[in-house]
Parts: sequence; C-alpha cells; structure tokens
Amino acid sequence: MRNEERPGAPEKEQALKVRELVKHKKPKFRRQESWRYKRLKESWRKPRGIDSKMRKKVKGWPKSAQIGYRSPKESRGLHPSGYVEVLVHNVDEVDQIDPETQAARIAHAVGARKRVEISNRAKEIGIHILNPKEVEELREELEEEREETE
Repeated sequence: MRNEERPGAPEKEQALKVRELVKHKKPKFRRQESWRYKRLKESWRKPRGIDSKMRKKVKGWPKSAQIGYRSPKESRGLHPSGYVEVLVHNVDEVDQIDPETQAARIAHAVGARKRVEISNRAKEIGIHILNPKEVEELREELEEEREETE
C-alpha cells in the first residue's frame, strides 16, 4: 500500500491508524445487568429505565455507546488493508472493480471451479482478493483432478 499508487492514500492510512486507536480505547458495550441474569444476552440495548444507573451515567457502571466512540469518516466501511470490499459472484463482476481502491471478496455461494476462474482473472487485472486461502487449496485440488482424468 504505497502512497504513489493511490490518490488520497495518506489521509486514508491516517484514518485507519486513528480507527485502530479508537477501537482499542473503546469499551465493550454490554446490555445493562446482562452479567446479572442468564436470560439477558450481552448484546447492546439502550438503557431506558427511569432509575437506570447506566442511563444516568453513574460512576462505576459500564459505559454507554455514544457518538464520541465513532471512527473517522474516511475509514468507515474499509477493510483493515485500506481497500473497499466488493462482493464478487462471477468473473464479470471482477472486471468492474477498481484495483486501486477496491478489493474483491469471493462470495460464499460460489463453487470451486468458478472461484478459481475469478481468482485467475483478478490476478491478471491486479486485484487484491481478501479471502484467497481457499482459492489456493481449490486450485491445487482441481489440478490433481485434471491429472487423474488425463
């Protein structure tokens, strides 16, 4: 990820760094008294009770989600690598990706043969694939199958 390759890259890299710092400082937002009752999941719910200690922001109670914990606008929706994720289902969708700002994530429903075709086309164009490990394994398996049939 060099600065010369992409326009606006320094700002994006800075925003990604700031996002990481904000994430590390951000507390784990937990539902009020979820630690007390098994029937309550930890997933966040806004405290609304009239005597709620969390709503009143009493010292010693867990923090509530607030706008101040939000990440920088430039880094929202970006993959940690700095690319914008694009979900790809076929080879035609690979051709529409901008290799400088976007990266491909091959959809879960795509089969082995088409997955290998997509990865080959992406290599030709120079597009980064975010989930490549499976593709390499599949490519080896398909080559073995071809050798057996020949």
